Amino acid sequence: MASLLGETLFETSGQGPAPMKDYFHFAITKSQIIWSWWKISLRSDCRNTPPGQLRESHEDFLEDSRLQNQVAVVFGPHILQYSKNLCQGHYDYIVHLPNALLFNIMAHLDLEDISVVSRTCRRFRETVRKHCDTVTPTVEALAEEVGWRTIFFTNKLQLQMQISRRKQKENQPCEDKDEPSSSSVPLE
Repeated sequence: MASLLGETLFETSGQGPAPMKDYFHFAITKSQIIWSWWKISLRSDCRNTPPGQLRESHEDFLEDSRLQNQVAVVFGPHILQYSKNLCQGHYDYIVHLPNALLFNIMAHLDLEDISVVSRTCRRFRETVRKHCDTVTPTVEALAEEVGWRTIFFTNKLQLQMQISRRKQKENQPCEDKDEPSSSSVPLE
């Protein structure tokens, strides 16, 4: 499984939170983390500030609360947690799988299981949506409502009827039960 991992395990970049205009880059390799920043300022005294870079081992990053706070502020707590997991050796192998292997896995899963796995990994979800036309967003919404097992054992015609009923329900205007409908009021 280690052969699936490239040299760079994770990489992201972006602008810091407002009012900061600085640009940050965060990368995790197999042996170290790299934190880079570019100061962006309209003030003339800060215009020629060179970019900075900090390289630390995984162990040092896990103990460096200041850098962890910066990562959390710029990229959010979920990126910080994911980074800490990578530095502790908890790798997310499914993200690094080749597409051919992902397709092979999908071919052996039930529809219900594909749905569950697609909710756990963004890359798997995008692959399912791009290459499998059996799970459309409307089918997914209906499955959340009635359950995947029901969807799986429903034939295609019944499934289309359920989807059309669901759309009709959503498109019906709400009627006030206290007011008589126009069809029950006698015309003079």
